[in-house]
Amino acid sequence: MPGQRMRLHEVDQRAYEAMRTLERYVHRGNLSEALIELVKIRASQLNRCAYCMDMHSHNARRAGIPQRKLDVLVAWREAASIFDEQERAALALTEEMTLIARGGVSEAVWHDASNAFSDQDLATLMMAICAINSWNRIAVATRQPLPLGGEAVRSER
Repeated sequence: MPGQRMRLHEVDQRAYEAMRTLERYVHRGNLSEALIELVKIRASQLNRCAYCMDMHSHNARRAGIPQRKLDVLVAWREAASIFDEQERAALALTEEMTLIARGGVSEAVWHDASNAFSDQDLATLMMAICAINSWNRIAVATRQPLPLGGEAVRSER
């Protein structure tokens, strides 16, 4: 694949800072770091963003998510017993918001998410999903390369 097209943070620091502001909002909420990382990995899988999958898998392990859970995340519905109610609701919402053109967010998914989270936490979760989808699109569009040497990049907050 051809090389990286652009380094957003070098071309337009204000655009990059706008995204970082959204990230800071998400991480100041009440959602656990582990839940946020699961959401970020799942959206990145759907969007085929290797850079973000690499970063957030590293962050997920640092947040204490067991490797087994990360290994089956792509098939979480078939391994539902190792995901708790909030994780399942968040992952379903992540999938439907990420693939929104396929029919929007269903009543069933919204119902489960609104039962699993307070309104405020649901708002934070939706913003986390929006943020990672935006980061994925930036990384894929600019062909953000994986770090050399196999060392995952840590997210900045």
